[in-house]
Amino acid sequence: MQRFILALDQGTTSSRAILFDRAGQIVGAAQQDFPQHFPHPGWVEHDAGVIWQSQLAVARQVMHEQKVNAAEIAAIGIANQRETTVIWDRTSGEPIAPAIVWQDRRTAGLCEELRQAGHEALFRDRTGLVLDAYFSGTKIKWLLEHVPGARARAERGELAFGTIDSWLIFKLCGRHVTDVSNASRTLLFDIHALRWDDALLEALSIPHSLLPEIVPSSGIVAGTDADLFGLSIPIAGIAGDQQAATFGQNCFQPGMAKNTYGTGCFMLLNTGTQPTRSRNNLLTTVGWHCEHEADASYMLEGSVFMAGAIVQWLRDGLGMIARSDDIEALARTEPDSAGIVLVPAFNGLGAPYWDPYARGMLIGMTRGTNKAHIARAALESIAYQSADLMQAMQRDATTPLLELRVDGGAARNDLLMQFQADILDTAVIRPVVTETTALGAAYLAGLGVGFWKSRDEVAALWQIERRFEPDMSASEREARLEQWHRAVQRASDWEQPVLQDMST
Repeated sequence: MQRFILALDQGTTSSRAILFDRAGQIVGAAQQDFPQHFPHPGWVEHDAGVIWQSQLAVARQVMHEQKVNAAEIAAIGIANQRETTVIWDRTSGEPIAPAIVWQDRRTAGLCEELRQAGHEALFRDRTGLVLDAYFSGTKIKWLLEHVPGARARAERGELAFGTIDSWLIFKLCGRHVTDVSNASRTLLFDIHALRWDDALLEALSIPHSLLPEIVPSSGIVAGTDADLFGLSIPIAGIAGDQQAATFGQNCFQPGMAKNTYGTGCFMLLNTGTQPTRSRNNLLTTVGWHCEHEADASYMLEGSVFMAGAIVQWLRDGLGMIARSDDIEALARTEPDSAGIVLVPAFNGLGAPYWDPYARGMLIGMTRGTNKAHIARAALESIAYQSADLMQAMQRDATTPLLELRVDGGAARNDLLMQFQADILDTAVIRPVVTETTALGAAYLAGLGVGFWKSRDEVAALWQIERRFEPDMSASEREARLEQWHRAVQRASDWEQPVLQDMST
């Protein structure tokens, strides 16, 4: 009877539910967008209650549309936007404030204060991360200090913190848990010992009672409440979206890398069972830790804050296109960007720059500039940012990267993928199933309940849809990258550091 795995793919702008069969193919999918809130410059918030309702709705929708009942689903796997921070009341199950999204920059000043106080080495050594507003730790501290009564309630054990995986699992079954991939993005987790770290908690004044229990990324956690889907379904896979996509791309061996083109852009390189410290401003993060395995898998990661979000800005902010998919056709009406460079530092710059004070810039315009040039520059900016990650990764890696596996919504854009191969001088491989975030969550869940017996069985399901080979001269590539880096330099450090956070 158990013929499917249900993947819950909770992203930054939408919640999706996808049913996979034993061949790793999509049987059905449902998606629901939800609102983004920007109450102040640099702030990004979500309503966690809306996230839960949208995720539950699409799960029920795909089951209804495909006429699949709970008895036919072997397990649920969860992939989630990482770092986004929710604190809720353990008794009522209600959030105490809006969720602070990973893109939010309100704690940049707090990170600067921690850096000036000499804490940077502690955080880097134990977490593999840089001190940046991107991660959950400073968001938790901000909520405890700015929501009336929150700190006292937290110290009494009345509140729970979680990234979105924890929040969804709490609503699905009542347990307060997370896995190592999500825990490793909080600034509170020792990636060497695989546990919450008291020194990090003390540096941020965060009570240990707030934190979830650590459970395997693959293995049965609990069953859903029976009234949600008619029967209880095991929850058996958990991973942050980028680690899930790496698993879905079958990057199981050291030296294999993938890049996901979503709201942001995230490149991960498998480095094996020992963490590798980057010398080039990348992050060291935990990939996954499966039940009955002695060691976790570790990754080097580079994070770009604005990728698909640039296309959304052209669509919603400037009204240049009606649908995100329209950008490729518009960009193809011009042979190039006519010298225009877009630096999409709307929320600062991520790896390898880590500049929270950079701001967006469009440079090189003339009277001949048109919207097709801007569309092309927008797509090229995604590829340029990824090229910066790849160059840093190549310097850290012990062996050269011969190919890059790609996924995510923008990976369907042939123009972007060809330019990415050209500017990287590396083959770009697009699989048949590009929904690899959901697929990775499904694989983790399926392996956790024996739906698939081994990683070798899973690896045999992966198929190439298209291979993009580089076709740009070395001289042109070098000139384009040099122009991009000059533009980044001009956009850098635009705003001045502010050591006092806004209160409300």
